[in-house]
Amino acid sequence: MAEVKRSASIEKVEEPEHHERRLGQQVMERQAALNAAIEADPGPGHFSLVAIQLYLIALVVCFCSGDNGFDGTVMGGINTMSQFQAFFGMKDDAAKTSIVFGIYTIDWLCDDPRPIRATAYLPDKYGRRFPMWIGNAILILGACMTANAKSMNMFLVGRWLTGTGCSCAGAAAKSYLAEISPAKYRGAYIGFLNSFYYIGQMAASGMMVSTGNYASDYSWRLPLYIQVVPAALNFFFVYFCPESPRWLHSVGRGHEARRILAKYHSATGDPNSPLIDLEMKEIEEKIEIDGQDKRWWDFRPLFATRADRYRAYMVILIGLSGNGMITYFLPVLLENAGIESQSKRLTLNFVNSVTSYIGAFTVDRFGRRRVLLAGTIAITVILAIVTGLLSKDDGNSARANAGIALVYLFMVVFSYGWTSMQALYPAEVLGYQARAKGLAFLNICTQGSTLINTFGLPVALEKIKWKTYLIFTIWDAFECAVIYFFVVETKGLTLEEITEVFEQ
Repeated sequence: MAEVKRSASIEKVEEPEHHERRLGQQVMERQAALNAAIEADPGPGHFSLVAIQLYLIALVVCFCSGDNGFDGTVMGGINTMSQFQAFFGMKDDAAKTSIVFGIYTIDWLCDDPRPIRATAYLPDKYGRRFPMWIGNAILILGACMTANAKSMNMFLVGRWLTGTGCSCAGAAAKSYLAEISPAKYRGAYIGFLNSFYYIGQMAASGMMVSTGNYASDYSWRLPLYIQVVPAALNFFFVYFCPESPRWLHSVGRGHEARRILAKYHSATGDPNSPLIDLEMKEIEEKIEIDGQDKRWWDFRPLFATRADRYRAYMVILIGLSGNGMITYFLPVLLENAGIESQSKRLTLNFVNSVTSYIGAFTVDRFGRRRVLLAGTIAITVILAIVTGLLSKDDGNSARANAGIALVYLFMVVFSYGWTSMQALYPAEVLGYQARAKGLAFLNICTQGSTLINTFGLPVALEKIKWKTYLIFTIWDAFECAVIYFFVVETKGLTLEEITEVFEQ
């Protein structure tokens, strides 16, 4: 609530925070009760045995994001290897390259409903852990197929399986961490999930520095084999993690939910502490027992009410935002610019990783709106400068080098402002009944934008050159306005309180 600050001469009323202006009286009272409960039971200490257990649980879940980072970097890296291009006859064939990158996106969106069914249905039916387990099992199968591919068809089937597994495991991972994390640290936990993408990138980049020197096909096959490692770690350890307490309550196992909340959220482990009583009360009020919508194919509930539509629009905003213009094609872009040093690329991945972690650990301090808005304004300015630098093709090496440096800066700023938020904000704003389906819808939006980037960007860069960057600059400027006027602050609220904010 707004605070009154007094001095010797004036009395000043401080402007309320954005989320405070959005909250109704009932939610404000709930928030005050939560703060009082946290004061009475602040939860486990940062270095207590229980906290360390929760960190390890989060680490196991984060391997689902490491899968994605490893995959994107490996595919971008082997695409530049002459051994890979020669084996599949891809030299100077941009169309075939786009198909290799985009095949699982096309199938995911158009031809086969199974990936959508897996991400929308499995988490509600079988819990949050099972989709991670089965998703990584599918990913392992796909990685083995691509690593052993004897033909392009076999490679493409493996790519499709890899994408299906990544989507299934990734959506469940977001739901899981959102539902098991303490409210006051939820931003850090889920932000760390998406930031783990860069751990996968660094591992893949470092490996390909070595394997790229091999003369044999193992130069590109070995990284694809190693892609199995993060998936296997999640596959073997995810069932040692507790189930989501919110899912347990939804299927009539409330006593287990209370026990898990008490163990990981309470300083004393008391299932009847004020904090646990409050959390369970909110869960019981907001989550219907066995109340999930079982029709995996029906996304209309996401748009049923004004509050549902508002949440869905926030999901679309996140899903259509990304750095796909850079991620897959960065190795080729840098090579065309004369930057072939693997050490420089590894340095970029390391800096991206560090800045994304900084974003993850500061989002609970500065709030979601401020981090998103500051990051989006910064990348809009950077893209505008890049557009200006690249608009003149006069062979000026200084201009080209400045453009490449700003592309690096774009990635760093994006990592801080957006990487953690891509997983955090959709998982927070979606209500429990729609969370699994909403995150599947997020994947549809993300894969749709990825499809456009994968097939459209090579053509756009060839046909309209620097104007491609202008299009993205205009889009990012539009996003700045959307974030300022419509994004709701969720810092410090429980998932059930966030639901009430949107309903009001």
